[in-house]
Amino acid sequence: MSGRSPRERPEGRADLVGAEWTVDVGPVAHGGHCVARHEGQVVFVRHALPGERVVARVTEGRVGDRFVRADAVEVIEPSAHRVPAPCPYAAARVCGGCDFQHVALPHQRELKAAVVREQFARLAGLDVDIEVRPVPGDTDGLRWRTRVEFAVDGSGRAGLHGHRSRRIVPVDDCLIATPDVVGSGVLDTVWHDCTAVDVVDAAHPDEAVLVPLPVAPGADAGGGLVGERVTDGAWEGEYVVAARGFWQVHPGAASTFLSRVVALLEPTPGDRVVDLYAGSGLFTTRLGELVSPGGFVLGVEGDTRAVATGMLNTEGQDNIEWRTNRVDRELASLAAQAITADLLVLDPPRTGAGAGVMAHVAALGPRRVLYVACDPAALARDVKAAGDHGFRLAHLEAWDAFPMTHHVECIAVLEPTT
Repeated sequence: MSGRSPRERPEGRADLVGAEWTVDVGPVAHGGHCVARHEGQVVFVRHALPGERVVARVTEGRVGDRFVRADAVEVIEPSAHRVPAPCPYAAARVCGGCDFQHVALPHQRELKAAVVREQFARLAGLDVDIEVRPVPGDTDGLRWRTRVEFAVDGSGRAGLHGHRSRRIVPVDDCLIATPDVVGSGVLDTVWHDCTAVDVVDAAHPDEAVLVPLPVAPGADAGGGLVGERVTDGAWEGEYVVAARGFWQVHPGAASTFLSRVVALLEPTPGDRVVDLYAGSGLFTTRLGELVSPGGFVLGVEGDTRAVATGMLNTEGQDNIEWRTNRVDRELASLAAQAITADLLVLDPPRTGAGAGVMAHVAALGPRRVLYVACDPAALARDVKAAGDHGFRLAHLEAWDAFPMTHHVECIAVLEPTT
């Protein structure tokens, strides 16, 4: 392996940024990069594939760091799974939004499955057999993102951030965004007095909603409400959501996850259900219907705006109660009252639920827990924590709700060991 000499820094550790090394690329890792080594130094390389030989240019790191980051700037021996990136911005030191545009779509899913397996083996001590399934609604992995926040540069032009950078890359298209997002005019407009523009392509209204984000920190960007449609077999639900509130960004994701949660949870009339991190009620609404008559659903969500829209979505369903609270605090309160549940659903943010929440979940004594996760590492840690409290992983599946990126959505079923 060859290399260029690094620059010296006053603090005594040489800055490696800009050094170019020829490396043999190893396995994929969580985060959209692959692992390589140069003279013993661990290198996380983007825009590479396992088995390739590439020239890697260091983008972050100094001599003595546990690892450094790099971009593949030349491919000497390509993988059979390498394809030309469809987007000109999906390249080293350009846009940071996509990780795998240089990878054939079926192999992207194989790489994501490998990451899920590695995370569960390392963090949960479990050997899982997993296949990442496609979510309907994209076009060969493109034109699926219904919600995009575009950053605005000093000249007022909208663009996207570089990888791990505040640098804004002006773009004239984003191939993973839906046609209505791109056609909204966001990329053709000069934006004054704002730091970013959210573009939301919802079911209602017919045109995408543009929400400029104000310069002043904490100022309300507004945006109003938008409507979404979700199906579960023959069932169809209408939801209202704050324009800047949480909703699945892939057009097929909400329906896919709702259908899978219902099928795997197997709710029956009379069941008492707790829905944690309930958002605007994607699962809450349908579960309220399925446990009737005699059943009850408690939706817990910390965001007041999400609870407000959740209450609108479940209006008229007398067997649903909403509580605005941090999940850990609400669970502690339920545990203190010795309240139990038959079924439990949780869909936490990317950081996961955490060991404390999983302990409280177990204390409610549900016969089945459905955990929807957008980060396999956080999920694996929480599955391990649940195991410490008498719950086992009964089922795991993964869905490609974020094609061209390293992100993957998982659904885990946890059940008591006895």
